Amino acid sequence: MVNDTIGDFIVRLTNAGAIKKATVSIPYSAFKMAVAEKLKDMGYVQDIEKKGKKVRKTLDVTLKYNEAGEHIIRGVKRVSKPGRRLYKSTREIMPVRYGHGALVLSTPKGVLSDKEARKQNVGGEALFEIW
Repeated sequence: MVNDTIGDFIVRLTNAGAIKKATVSIPYSAFKMAVAEKLKDMGYVQDIEKKGKKVRKTLDVTLKYNEAGEHIIRGVKRVSKPGRRLYKSTREIMPVRYGHGALVLSTPKGVLSDKEARKQNVGGEALFEIW
């Protein structure tokens, strides 16, 4: 039983990329699907597919690699954890890695990147940084 489902999700992505796997299968939830869709929009994963029925639903994520065969996701840092939730207002949201990374937030308007949250003038729970 995993208590930190988003932490488990991002660790599975980075570990699979480290061993050059093509796809990763993750237990499905609507929140993980929203985060995966945002990662796809930002260009960190190639494709997302929901498989299975009822209790046995899984989320199959196809990883993305560059021309040299290196994983697009260089690193991930979990910001808000189950023991310590971290919320950011619009003014507190800063660029990650001088604009080369992204901060993923859970906001009242859905899962957004740091750039989208600043543009829509909305804050929320800072889930993780990715670069």
